[in-house]
Amino acid sequence: MNPVEHLSIYIDAKPEAVYAFAGNPENLPQWAAGLAQAQLERDGEVWIAEAPFGTARVRFTPDNTLGVMDHQVELDNGEVVLNPMRVFANGTGSEFVFTLMRRPAMTDSEFQDDKAAIERDLAALKSLLER
Repeated sequence: MNPVEHLSIYIDAKPEAVYAFAGNPENLPQWAAGLAQAQLERDGEVWIAEAPFGTARVRFTPDNTLGVMDHQVELDNGEVVLNPMRVFANGTGSEFVFTLMRRPAMTDSEFQDDKAAIERDLAALKSLLER
């Protein structure tokens, strides 16, 4: 079993609006720092990103009405990283949850760095959607 962190942020926007923006792979470079410099291209059901860390092949869960935006990222070395994401109503706004799973080879420091990066991404998403 790998350690897991559930990272969440309140966004003052309706869940449908958060889902429409965050669930659109073309918007990822606007709020996901790891892909901020990436050029995303669609290849069927896969999105290919030339990111600072190499080529990533990203597969998203099909559109749904449940707010599920899970996606798998396949790295150059063949490792596949699952990134569960959800948005759901919280009062008049939304709660956005990203589940970070520690990969087996990660050090404590790398896991904390990954967590901090995702928290920055979530803050950027919040800022974009609350404008």
